Amino acid sequence: MAGRKNGNKMVSGVDMQFVTASISTTLVLLLLGMVLFFVLSARNLSVFVRENIVFSLLLDDGLQNHDVAALQRSLAEEPFVKELEYISKEQALREYIGETGTDPQEFVDYNPLSASIEIRLRSDYANSDSLELIKERIGRNAQVKDIVYQQELLDAVNRNIGRISLWLLGLAALLLLISFALINNTIKLTIYSKRFLIHAMKLVGASWGFIRRPFLWRNFWIGFLSAVVAGGLLWGAAAWAVTAEPGLIQVVTPEVMLLVSAALLVSGVLITTLCALFSINKYLHMKAGTLYTV
Repeated sequence: MAGRKNGNKMVSGVDMQFVTASISTTLVLLLLGMVLFFVLSARNLSVFVRENIVFSLLLDDGLQNHDVAALQRSLAEEPFVKELEYISKEQALREYIGETGTDPQEFVDYNPLSASIEIRLRSDYANSDSLELIKERIGRNAQVKDIVYQQELLDAVNRNIGRISLWLLGLAALLLLISFALINNTIKLTIYSKRFLIHAMKLVGASWGFIRRPFLWRNFWIGFLSAVVAGGLLWGAAAWAVTAEPGLIQVVTPEVMLLVSAALLVSGVLITTLCALFSINKYLHMKAGTLYTV
């Protein structure tokens, strides 16, 4: 460490205190990182959920294949359409039988289900106001006899995602304060054990900067290594989640993980270094008699 290179050996390198402080800091940063991850991925989750709500157009039974193809091409050019899929009457019947175990043709002599085009909207348009305009626009087409979508589900998603984001943001701010307090207590204990050595260095004429340097470097590395370990654990958990459920790649994106890792690195280094600075300054300002009473 820097203090050792400059002849200041009052702070040892990697010892039990270093390991204990690193483990404590890692656990605190891991908890903070998890909350930051949920805060940053909340928007991706909102987009993912809204873009997977189906907007169904029930088609007139008299449509020919070329009419359906023309309608699909027209819809695909609309800015609000992310994906669309044509469901024929036969496919709709098979899916209905698979879901319910009942064949409606047993009660009537024909297939009562309609062909449809299922649209997944872009997330910016998946809200009540936009849907009303889209419904009005598509409803003018005589080939579409009805439009079906889950209005209540969409409203619930938009409402709850906003609330959850605010709660998570508040929790992240609270955890940042708690993290500072917990890490500060850990570092204060390690520096407390060196308070008499700090005073002895002052008596022999060592400058305050010379005394501070090894403590600051030591805690810089504690924060850095703890952030790297916490970030690595979160990356591993994210990789496992995406492997188990590939669809989560739209929520657990590399950009989110990089932002979480960067936030942990900055937080870890700043918190540990600042806590060390405050603690060492406290003992540098103390008189000899006070050291026995703190």
